[in-house]
Amino acid sequence: MLEQIITKIQAIFANQALKKKLIFTLVIFAITRLLAHIPVPIVDVERLKLIFAGNEFLSFLNLFAGGTLARFSIVAVGINPYITASIVMQLLGMVVPKIKEMQKEGESGQAKLNQYMRIISVPVAAIQAIATLALLNSQDLLISQQSSLMVIVVLTLIAGSMLMMWMGELISEYGIGNGISMILLVGILSQIPASIGQSFVAGNDGQFTVILVMLVLTLAVIALVVFFNEAVRKVNIQYAKRIQGGRQVGGQSSHLPIKVNVAGVMPIIFAVSLMMLPPFLGRILTLTGREFWVNLGEQLNVIFSPTSIWYLLIYFVLVFVFSYFSAIIFFNAEDISEELKKSGAFIPGIRPGGPTRKYLEYVVTRVTFAGAIFLASIAVLPTIAQMITGIQALAIGGTSLLIVVSVILETARQVESQLLNENYDRYSQLS
Repeated sequence: MLEQIITKIQAIFANQALKKKLIFTLVIFAITRLLAHIPVPIVDVERLKLIFAGNEFLSFLNLFAGGTLARFSIVAVGINPYITASIVMQLLGMVVPKIKEMQKEGESGQAKLNQYMRIISVPVAAIQAIATLALLNSQDLLISQQSSLMVIVVLTLIAGSMLMMWMGELISEYGIGNGISMILLVGILSQIPASIGQSFVAGNDGQFTVILVMLVLTLAVIALVVFFNEAVRKVNIQYAKRIQGGRQVGGQSSHLPIKVNVAGVMPIIFAVSLMMLPPFLGRILTLTGREFWVNLGEQLNVIFSPTSIWYLLIYFVLVFVFSYFSAIIFFNAEDISEELKKSGAFIPGIRPGGPTRKYLEYVVTRVTFAGAIFLASIAVLPTIAQMITGIQALAIGGTSLLIVVSVILETARQVESQLLNENYDRYSQLS
Protein backbone atom coordinates (compact mmCIF):
# COMPACT_ATOMS: atom_id res chain seq x y z
CA MET A 1 0.00 0.00 0.00
CA LEU A 2 2.77 2.41 0.99
CA GLU A 3 4.70 1.55 -2.16
CA GLN A 4 1.64 2.35 -4.31
CA ILE A 5 1.26 5.74 -2.62
CA ILE A 6 4.94 6.55 -3.16
CA THR A 7 4.66 5.46 -6.80
CA LYS A 8 1.63 7.73 -7.32
CA ILE A 9 3.43 10.70 -5.76
CA GLN A 10 6.46 10.09 -7.98
CA ALA A 11 4.19 9.88 -11.03
CA ILE A 12 2.56 13.20 -10.13
CA PHE A 13 5.89 15.00 -9.78
CA ALA A 14 7.15 13.38 -12.99
CA ASN A 15 4.16 14.79 -14.85
CA GLN A 16 4.90 18.46 -15.56
CA ALA A 17 1.25 19.46 -16.10
CA LEU A 18 0.11 17.90 -12.82
CA LYS A 19 3.17 19.28 -11.02
CA LYS A 20 2.23 22.81 -12.10
CA LYS A 21 -1.37 22.29 -11.01
CA LEU A 22 -0.25 20.97 -7.62
CA ILE A 23 2.10 23.92 -7.04
CA PHE A 24 -0.62 26.36 -8.10
CA THR A 25 -3.10 24.78 -5.68
CA LEU A 26 -0.60 24.92 -2.81
CA VAL A 27 0.09 28.60 -3.55
CA ILE A 28 -3.66 29.37 -3.39
CA PHE A 29 -3.84 27.44 -0.10
CA ALA A 30 -1.03 29.56 1.32
CA ILE A 31 -2.78 32.77 0.23
CA THR A 32 -6.09 31.72 1.82
CA ARG A 33 -4.39 30.92 5.12
CA LEU A 34 -2.53 34.25 5.00
CA LEU A 35 -5.81 36.11 4.46
CA ALA A 36 -7.38 34.13 7.31
CA HIS A 37 -4.87 35.69 9.72
CA ILE A 38 -5.50 39.33 8.71
CA PRO A 39 -8.04 40.62 11.25
CA VAL A 40 -10.51 43.48 10.85
CA PRO A 41 -9.24 46.05 13.38
CA ILE A 42 -12.72 47.11 14.49
CA VAL A 43 -13.21 43.97 16.65
CA ASP A 44 -11.78 42.98 20.04
CA VAL A 45 -10.24 39.71 18.81
CA GLU A 46 -9.05 38.42 22.19
CA ARG A 47 -12.52 38.59 23.76
CA LEU A 48 -14.02 37.14 20.58
CA LYS A 49 -11.75 34.06 20.81
CA LEU A 50 -12.86 33.46 24.39
CA ILE A 51 -16.54 33.59 23.36
CA PHE A 52 -15.97 31.14 20.49
CA ALA A 53 -14.02 28.76 22.74
CA GLY A 54 -16.89 28.60 25.23
CA ASN A 55 -19.74 28.06 22.74
CA GLU A 56 -20.38 24.75 20.97
CA PHE A 57 -22.24 26.17 17.96
CA LEU A 58 -19.75 28.98 17.43
CA SER A 59 -16.89 26.47 17.57
CA PHE A 60 -18.71 24.42 14.95
CA LEU A 61 -19.20 27.49 12.76
CA ASN A 62 -15.59 28.57 13.20
CA LEU A 63 -14.35 25.11 12.19
CA PHE A 64 -15.96 25.33 8.75
CA ALA A 65 -14.80 28.90 8.36
CA GLY A 66 -11.21 27.76 8.80
CA GLY A 67 -10.77 29.75 12.02
CA THR A 68 -11.54 33.07 10.28
CA LEU A 69 -14.56 33.88 12.46
CA ALA A 70 -12.72 33.62 15.79
CA ARG A 71 -10.08 36.00 14.42
CA PHE A 72 -12.70 37.99 12.47
CA SER A 73 -10.39 38.18 9.49
CA ILE A 74 -11.14 39.99 6.23
CA VAL A 75 -12.38 36.66 4.81
CA ALA A 76 -14.59 35.81 7.80
CA VAL A 77 -17.69 35.51 5.60
CA GLY A 78 -15.82 32.95 3.49
CA ILE A 79 -17.40 30.98 0.66
CA ASN A 80 -20.70 30.34 2.42
CA PRO A 81 -22.52 32.91 0.24
CA TYR A 82 -21.40 31.06 -2.89
CA ILE A 83 -22.51 27.73 -1.41
CA THR A 84 -25.87 29.27 -0.50
CA ALA A 85 -26.19 30.58 -4.07
CA SER A 86 -25.44 27.07 -5.39
CA ILE A 87 -28.21 25.65 -3.20
CA VAL A 88 -30.63 28.31 -4.44
CA MET A 89 -29.82 27.50 -8.09
CA GLN A 90 -30.29 23.77 -7.50
CA LEU A 91 -33.67 24.34 -5.87
CA LEU A 92 -34.71 26.72 -8.65
CA GLY A 93 -33.67 24.09 -11.19
CA MET A 94 -36.43 21.84 -9.84
CA VAL A 95 -39.20 24.40 -10.46
CA VAL A 96 -37.91 26.79 -13.16
CA PRO A 97 -37.79 25.14 -16.64
CA LYS A 98 -35.21 27.62 -18.02
CA ILE A 99 -32.71 26.84 -15.28
CA LYS A 100 -33.38 23.12 -15.66
CA GLU A 101 -32.52 23.41 -19.37
CA MET A 102 -29.28 25.21 -18.51
CA GLN A 103 -28.32 22.34 -16.20
CA LYS A 104 -28.60 19.97 -19.17
CA GLU A 105 -26.66 22.16 -21.64
CA GLY A 106 -23.24 21.03 -20.52
CA GLU A 107 -20.35 23.50 -20.17
CA SER A 108 -22.16 26.46 -21.76
CA GLY A 109 -25.16 26.05 -19.47
CA GLN A 110 -22.94 25.60 -16.43
CA ALA A 111 -21.06 28.80 -17.31
CA LYS A 112 -24.35 30.74 -17.27
CA LEU A 113 -25.37 29.16 -13.96
CA ASN A 114 -21.99 30.04 -12.44
CA GLN A 115 -22.50 33.66 -13.46
CA TYR A 116 -25.93 33.72 -11.82
CA MET A 117 -24.45 32.17 -8.65
CA ARG A 118 -21.75 34.86 -8.52
CA ILE A 119 -24.41 37.57 -8.75
CA ILE A 120 -26.55 35.98 -6.02
CA SER A 121 -23.47 35.59 -3.80
CA VAL A 122 -23.00 39.37 -3.47
CA PRO A 123 -26.28 40.24 -1.65
CA VAL A 124 -26.01 37.04 0.41
CA ALA A 125 -22.50 38.06 1.51
CA ALA A 126 -23.78 41.55 2.36
CA ILE A 127 -26.60 40.16 4.52
CA GLN A 128 -24.24 37.78 6.29
CA ALA A 129 -21.68 40.55 6.92
CA ILE A 130 -24.28 42.94 8.36
CA ALA A 131 -25.81 40.21 10.54
CA THR A 132 -22.37 39.23 11.85
CA LEU A 133 -21.54 42.83 12.78
CA ALA A 134 -24.93 43.20 14.51
CA LEU A 135 -24.20 40.04 16.51
CA LEU A 136 -20.75 41.30 17.51
CA ASN A 137 -22.19 44.68 18.46
CA SER A 138 -24.71 43.00 20.80
CA GLN A 139 -21.79 41.44 22.66
CA ASP A 140 -19.94 44.78 22.92
CA LEU A 141 -17.09 43.44 20.84
CA LEU A 142 -16.85 46.38 18.42
CA ILE A 143 -14.17 48.91 19.30
CA SER A 144 -15.83 51.61 17.19
CA GLN A 145 -19.40 52.06 15.91
CA GLN A 146 -18.87 54.88 13.41
CA SER A 147 -21.27 54.41 10.49
CA SER A 148 -18.64 55.17 7.86
CA LEU A 149 -16.27 52.63 9.40
CA MET A 150 -19.05 50.02 9.59
CA VAL A 151 -19.76 50.49 5.88
CA ILE A 152 -16.08 49.98 5.08
CA VAL A 153 -15.99 46.80 7.19
CA VAL A 154 -19.10 45.40 5.43
CA LEU A 155 -17.59 46.17 2.02
CA THR A 156 -14.32 44.55 3.13
CA LEU A 157 -16.10 41.36 4.22
CA ILE A 158 -18.02 41.23 0.92
CA ALA A 159 -14.79 41.70 -1.03
CA GLY A 160 -13.13 38.99 1.06
CA SER A 161 -15.94 36.57 0.30
CA MET A 162 -15.75 37.30 -3.44
CA LEU A 163 -11.96 36.88 -3.30
CA MET A 164 -12.33 33.43 -1.70
CA MET A 165 -14.90 32.49 -4.34
CA TRP A 166 -12.56 33.66 -7.10
CA MET A 167 -9.64 31.67 -5.70
CA GLY A 168 -11.86 28.60 -5.52
CA GLU A 169 -12.70 29.01 -9.20
CA LEU A 170 -9.00 29.45 -9.99
CA ILE A 171 -8.28 26.10 -8.33
CA SER A 172 -11.05 24.43 -10.35
CA GLU A 173 -9.64 25.84 -13.59
CA TYR A 174 -5.88 25.76 -13.09
CA GLY A 175 -5.33 23.59 -10.02
CA ILE A 176 -6.30 20.17 -8.68
CA GLY A 177 -9.80 19.19 -7.53
CA ASN A 178 -13.01 21.14 -7.02
CA GLY A 179 -12.07 24.65 -5.91
CA ILE A 180 -14.84 25.22 -3.37
CA SER A 181 -14.28 21.81 -1.78
CA MET A 182 -10.52 22.40 -1.66
CA ILE A 183 -10.94 25.79 0.05
CA LEU A 184 -13.14 24.13 2.67
CA LEU A 185 -10.63 21.29 2.99
CA VAL A 186 -7.65 23.48 3.81
CA GLY A 187 -9.73 25.50 6.29
CA ILE A 188 -10.96 22.40 8.12
CA LEU A 189 -7.49 20.79 8.14
CA SER A 190 -6.09 23.90 9.79
CA GLN A 191 -8.61 23.55 12.66
CA ILE A 192 -8.66 19.76 13.14
CA PRO A 193 -5.66 19.62 15.56
CA ALA A 194 -7.41 22.07 17.90
CA SER A 195 -10.68 20.13 17.59
CA ILE A 196 -8.92 16.85 18.46
CA GLY A 197 -7.29 18.51 21.42
CA GLN A 198 -10.67 19.71 22.68
CA SER A 199 -12.01 16.17 22.34
CA PHE A 200 -9.23 14.81 24.54
CA VAL A 201 -9.73 17.51 27.15
CA ALA A 202 -13.51 16.94 27.13
CA GLY A 203 -13.27 13.34 28.25
CA ASN A 204 -14.66 12.55 31.68
CA ASP A 205 -13.72 8.88 31.91
CA GLY A 206 -9.98 9.22 31.56
CA GLN A 207 -7.61 10.14 28.76
CA PHE A 208 -7.14 6.58 27.56
CA THR A 209 -10.88 6.03 27.10
CA VAL A 210 -11.23 9.26 25.13
CA ILE A 211 -8.32 8.41 22.85
CA LEU A 212 -9.64 4.89 22.27
CA VAL A 213 -13.15 6.11 21.41
CA MET A 214 -11.79 8.78 19.08
CA LEU A 215 -9.49 6.32 17.33
CA VAL A 216 -12.18 3.67 16.78
CA LEU A 217 -14.76 6.17 15.52
CA THR A 218 -12.26 7.89 13.25
CA LEU A 219 -11.17 4.63 11.64
CA ALA A 220 -14.82 3.51 11.28
CA VAL A 221 -15.88 6.75 9.58
CA ILE A 222 -12.86 6.70 7.25
CA ALA A 223 -13.52 3.07 6.27
CA LEU A 224 -17.21 3.73 5.61
CA VAL A 225 -16.52 6.87 3.57
CA VAL A 226 -13.86 5.12 1.45
CA PHE A 227 -16.17 2.17 0.82
CA PHE A 228 -19.05 4.46 -0.02
CA ASN A 229 -17.06 6.65 -2.44
CA GLU A 230 -15.62 3.65 -4.30
CA ALA A 231 -18.93 1.73 -4.58
CA VAL A 232 -20.40 1.48 -8.10
CA ARG A 233 -23.29 -0.29 -9.80
CA LYS A 234 -22.02 -1.96 -12.99
CA VAL A 235 -24.50 -2.00 -15.87
CA ASN A 236 -23.57 -4.61 -18.50
CA ILE A 237 -22.87 -3.22 -21.99
CA GLN A 238 -22.71 -5.26 -25.20
CA TYR A 239 -21.23 -3.98 -28.46
CA ALA A 240 -23.00 -5.06 -31.64
CA LYS A 241 -21.13 -7.16 -34.19
CA ARG A 242 -20.50 -5.52 -37.57
CA ILE A 243 -18.43 -6.06 -40.71
CA GLN A 244 -15.61 -3.55 -41.18
CA GLY A 245 -12.93 -3.90 -43.86
CA GLY A 246 -13.98 -7.41 -44.73
CA ARG A 247 -13.75 -8.66 -41.16
CA GLN A 248 -16.08 -8.91 -38.21
CA VAL A 249 -15.52 -6.46 -35.38
CA GLY A 250 -17.39 -5.74 -32.15
CA GLY A 251 -19.24 -8.19 -30.02
CA GLN A 252 -17.23 -7.33 -26.88
CA SER A 253 -18.79 -7.01 -23.47
CA SER A 254 -18.13 -4.19 -21.05
CA HIS A 255 -19.92 -2.33 -18.29
CA LEU A 256 -21.11 1.17 -17.44
CA PRO A 257 -20.15 2.10 -13.85
CA ILE A 258 -22.75 4.17 -11.99
CA LYS A 259 -21.39 5.59 -8.75
CA VAL A 260 -23.46 5.12 -5.65
CA ASN A 261 -22.40 8.64 -4.65
CA VAL A 262 -22.66 10.61 -7.88
CA ALA A 263 -22.68 14.04 -6.22
CA GLY A 264 -19.58 13.43 -4.10
CA VAL A 265 -19.15 15.54 -0.97
CA MET A 266 -21.34 18.46 -2.11
CA PRO A 267 -24.53 17.18 -0.36
CA ILE A 268 -22.69 17.27 2.98
CA ILE A 269 -21.36 20.77 2.31
CA PHE A 270 -24.80 22.02 1.26
CA ALA A 271 -26.48 20.45 4.28
CA VAL A 272 -23.95 21.83 6.77
CA SER A 273 -24.24 25.32 5.24
CA LEU A 274 -28.02 25.27 5.61
CA MET A 275 -27.85 23.90 9.15
CA MET A 276 -25.74 26.91 10.16
CA LEU A 277 -28.38 29.44 9.10
CA PRO A 278 -31.19 28.81 11.67
CA PRO A 279 -29.00 29.12 14.81
CA PHE A 280 -27.33 32.19 13.31
CA LEU A 281 -30.78 33.67 12.72
CA GLY A 282 -31.78 32.62 16.24
CA ARG A 283 -28.94 34.63 17.74
CA ILE A 284 -29.99 37.66 15.73
CA LEU A 285 -33.61 37.31 16.91
CA THR A 286 -32.57 37.17 20.58
CA LEU A 287 -31.15 40.67 20.14
CA THR A 288 -34.50 42.23 19.16
CA GLY A 289 -35.65 42.57 22.78
CA ARG A 290 -39.23 41.58 21.92
CA GLU A 291 -40.50 38.59 23.83
CA PHE A 292 -41.95 36.68 20.85
CA TRP A 293 -38.81 37.00 18.70
CA VAL A 294 -36.51 36.33 21.64
CA ASN A 295 -38.38 33.11 22.47
CA LEU A 296 -38.32 32.09 18.80
CA GLY A 297 -34.59 32.74 18.63
CA GLU A 298 -33.96 30.69 21.77
CA GLN A 299 -36.01 27.82 20.33
CA LEU A 300 -34.00 27.89 17.11
CA ASN A 301 -30.77 27.81 19.13
CA VAL A 302 -31.97 24.77 21.08
CA ILE A 303 -33.38 22.88 18.07
CA PHE A 304 -30.33 23.46 15.88
CA SER A 305 -27.68 22.77 18.48
CA PRO A 306 -25.17 20.26 16.98
CA THR A 307 -26.14 17.74 19.68
CA SER A 308 -29.93 18.09 19.43
CA ILE A 309 -32.13 15.21 18.24
CA TRP A 310 -33.98 17.65 15.95
CA TYR A 311 -30.67 18.77 14.49
CA LEU A 312 -29.88 15.12 13.85
CA LEU A 313 -33.16 14.42 12.03
CA ILE A 314 -33.09 17.60 9.92
CA TYR A 315 -29.43 17.05 9.04
CA PHE A 316 -30.23 13.49 7.92
CA VAL A 317 -33.12 14.65 5.72
CA LEU A 318 -31.10 17.48 4.13
CA VAL A 319 -28.16 15.21 3.25
CA PHE A 320 -30.58 12.66 1.78
CA VAL A 321 -32.45 15.25 -0.31
CA PHE A 322 -29.30 16.93 -1.66
CA SER A 323 -27.69 13.55 -2.46
CA TYR A 324 -30.78 12.36 -4.31
CA PHE A 325 -31.51 15.42 -6.38
CA SER A 326 -27.86 16.24 -7.10
CA ALA A 327 -27.41 12.76 -8.58
CA ILE A 328 -30.48 13.21 -10.79
CA ILE A 329 -29.06 16.51 -12.05
CA PHE A 330 -25.45 15.33 -12.54
CA PHE A 331 -26.26 12.00 -14.19
CA ASN A 332 -27.55 12.75 -17.70
CA ALA A 333 -29.17 9.49 -18.77
CA GLU A 334 -30.29 10.92 -22.12
CA ASP A 335 -26.76 11.88 -23.22
CA ILE A 336 -25.35 8.52 -22.09
CA SER A 337 -28.04 6.58 -23.96
CA GLU A 338 -27.31 8.58 -27.13
CA GLU A 339 -23.56 7.95 -26.84
CA LEU A 340 -24.18 4.22 -26.41
CA LYS A 341 -26.43 4.22 -29.48
CA LYS A 342 -23.85 6.07 -31.61
CA SER A 343 -21.05 3.67 -30.59
CA GLY A 344 -23.16 0.61 -31.41
CA ALA A 345 -23.47 -0.44 -27.77
CA PHE A 346 -26.58 -1.58 -25.97
CA ILE A 347 -27.73 -2.98 -22.66
CA PRO A 348 -28.71 -6.66 -23.06
CA GLY A 349 -32.49 -6.98 -23.10
CA ILE A 350 -33.01 -3.19 -23.46
CA ARG A 351 -33.66 -1.45 -26.80
CA PRO A 352 -31.37 1.50 -27.68
CA GLY A 353 -32.61 5.09 -27.37
CA GLY A 354 -35.60 5.88 -25.18
CA PRO A 355 -35.88 2.48 -23.41
CA THR A 356 -32.16 2.65 -22.51
CA ARG A 357 -32.61 6.16 -21.10
CA LYS A 358 -35.57 5.04 -18.97
CA TYR A 359 -33.65 1.99 -17.75
CA LEU A 360 -30.60 4.08 -16.77
CA GLU A 361 -32.86 6.58 -14.95
CA TYR A 362 -34.48 3.66 -13.12
CA VAL A 363 -31.07 2.23 -12.10
CA VAL A 364 -29.59 5.55 -10.99
CA THR A 365 -32.75 6.36 -9.00
CA ARG A 366 -32.54 3.09 -7.05
CA VAL A 367 -28.77 3.29 -6.56
CA THR A 368 -28.92 6.91 -5.48
CA PHE A 369 -31.72 6.18 -3.02
CA ALA A 370 -29.55 3.62 -1.26
CA GLY A 371 -26.50 5.86 -1.54
CA ALA A 372 -28.34 8.89 -0.11
CA ILE A 373 -29.47 6.90 2.93
CA PHE A 374 -25.95 5.59 3.39
CA LEU A 375 -24.35 9.05 3.16
CA ALA A 376 -26.94 10.58 5.51
CA SER A 377 -26.34 7.77 8.01
CA ILE A 378 -22.58 8.32 7.94
CA ALA A 379 -23.15 12.07 8.36
CA VAL A 380 -25.16 11.66 11.58
CA LEU A 381 -23.11 8.75 12.99
CA PRO A 382 -20.57 10.98 14.84
CA THR A 383 -23.41 12.96 16.44
CA ILE A 384 -25.00 9.75 17.68
CA ALA A 385 -21.63 8.70 19.05
CA GLN A 386 -21.37 12.06 20.80
CA MET A 387 -24.80 11.59 22.40
CA ILE A 388 -23.69 8.17 23.70
CA THR A 389 -20.19 9.09 24.89
CA GLY A 390 -20.84 12.68 25.96
CA ILE A 391 -17.79 13.96 24.08
CA GLN A 392 -19.14 17.10 22.41
CA ALA A 393 -16.33 17.56 19.92
CA LEU A 394 -17.09 14.20 18.28
CA ALA A 395 -20.03 15.62 16.34
CA ILE A 396 -17.91 18.48 15.07
CA GLY A 397 -14.88 16.35 14.31
CA GLY A 398 -16.98 13.66 12.61
CA THR A 399 -18.62 16.02 10.14
CA SER A 400 -15.29 17.64 9.30
CA LEU A 401 -13.66 14.22 8.94
CA LEU A 402 -16.39 13.16 6.52
CA ILE A 403 -15.76 16.21 4.34
CA VAL A 404 -11.97 15.87 4.49
CA VAL A 405 -11.91 12.18 3.53
CA SER A 406 -14.48 12.64 0.74
CA VAL A 407 -12.65 15.62 -0.78
CA ILE A 408 -9.29 13.82 -0.65
CA LEU A 409 -10.77 10.74 -2.36
CA GLU A 410 -12.42 12.83 -5.09
CA THR A 411 -9.22 14.77 -5.69
CA ALA A 412 -7.15 11.57 -5.81
CA ARG A 413 -9.59 10.14 -8.36
CA GLN A 414 -9.25 13.25 -10.54
CA VAL A 415 -5.45 13.07 -10.36
CA GLU A 416 -5.48 9.39 -11.35
CA SER A 417 -7.81 10.15 -14.24
CA GLN A 418 -5.49 12.89 -15.50
CA LEU A 419 -2.50 10.56 -15.26
CA LEU A 420 -4.32 7.91 -17.29
CA ASN A 421 -5.36 10.44 -19.92
CA GLU A 422 -1.80 11.75 -20.25
CA ASN A 423 -0.42 8.21 -20.59
CA TYR A 424 -3.08 7.39 -23.19
CA ASP A 425 -2.30 10.52 -25.21
CA ARG A 426 1.42 9.76 -25.07
CA TYR A 427 0.79 6.18 -26.21
CA SER A 428 -1.46 7.38 -29.06
CA GLN A 429 1.21 9.78 -30.31
CA LEU A 430 3.87 7.06 -30.26
CA SER A 431 1.66 4.60 -32.14
